[in-house]
Amino acid sequence: MSLIVQKFGGTSVANAERVMNVAKIVTDTFAKGNDVVVVVSAQGDFTDVLVDKQMEINPRASKREQDMLLAAGEQISIALLAMAIEKLGYHATSLLGWQAGFQTSSAHTNARIKRVDPSRIRAAIDRHNIVIVAGFQGLSRFGDVTTLGRGGSDTSAVAIAAAMHADLCQIYTDVEGVFTADPRKVPNARKLDEISYDEMLELATLGAQVLNNRSVEMAKKYNIELEVLSSLTHAPGTIVKERTKAMEKMLISGVAKDTEIARVSVTGVPNIPGIAFKMFSRLSKKDINVDIILQSIGHDGKKDISFTVAKNRGQDAVDALKDYMTDHGADEILLDTNVAKISIVGAGMESHAGVATKMFEALYDAQINIHMISTSEIKISVLINADDADKAVKAIHDKFFD
Repeated sequence: MSLIVQKFGGTSVANAERVMNVAKIVTDTFAKGNDVVVVVSAQGDFTDVLVDKQMEINPRASKREQDMLLAAGEQISIALLAMAIEKLGYHATSLLGWQAGFQTSSAHTNARIKRVDPSRIRAAIDRHNIVIVAGFQGLSRFGDVTTLGRGGSDTSAVAIAAAMHADLCQIYTDVEGVFTADPRKVPNARKLDEISYDEMLELATLGAQVLNNRSVEMAKKYNIELEVLSSLTHAPGTIVKERTKAMEKMLISGVAKDTEIARVSVTGVPNIPGIAFKMFSRLSKKDINVDIILQSIGHDGKKDISFTVAKNRGQDAVDALKDYMTDHGADEILLDTNVAKISIVGAGMESHAGVATKMFEALYDAQINIHMISTSEIKISVLINADDADKAVKAIHDKFFD
């Protein structure tokens, strides 16, 4: 007998027909002699619907009340799925995040999981119940409902798998696994049989929307084997694990796109020691994460510094620096939201020369200009105009995979 954690995203439970389909997948797994814990997201775009409702009432509502509102979506999903499982003749217990033992930090709308006490889940399993847990949510030490941020249900599933030492954690989505590019945008994208944690973490962080990056990070930490597969077909999925058999065979594992970023450029910064430290520490105090950074040589004792942040924090970054940099003699601060980050990821880069050249050649052939470049051992990212994003992904993918 195995313990299997199965997570189903919003598209998998979007309507009554799909809820019944998920119930069939879950009960089939249970009928094979496995213990099953299911983690479910809100139906379809219901979280967006709740956000719209908030905006109608109070766009500046406190984050605590936003969490109270957003957590409602998963409660609906778990109850409906439990009812569907009961209809198929099986026993089911639905639990909200706090009932399932999720204890989190107090950072509303983006809380971190501190620990999971699975005792109530175990008790339900001992009664031969299929347990259904609301993903994306938990409880702070003050007794307040919290949410884990977008994609948090993936993290909930991996956390349960880690806490209960599950044999497998399956992430069901609307695609059949992890592809070399988004198959909805690149028709010749290939499905990977397996991919390493490190490669998957880079792809998830760089814009691939198959898995949440926090969930991959946690899976790597606790060595939880993941399987990404579709709830709509019976095709085998992609295994995410520490070591893969094909690691040396593939030059790159995928091409990712992120259009939810912005570029901030500070021009005419005094070329003196400590100015960059003071600038980025100011952003850090505002919890603004910085990605690609480019510093030019400049002239007349000055330099230009450009960096990227999440698009929804772009104006926050400008506001955080405006007064400070004006006082220190910078010329101006510019914000550009019409940019996209295109990245390639692959463990094969460490042992193969010319990967960057091949990527840049693909962009040159497509007449796409590069604004900024960032590299690591297993990834290369470039910043380009957002209008060229899809064309760039296809050009790079064709260069490496055709």
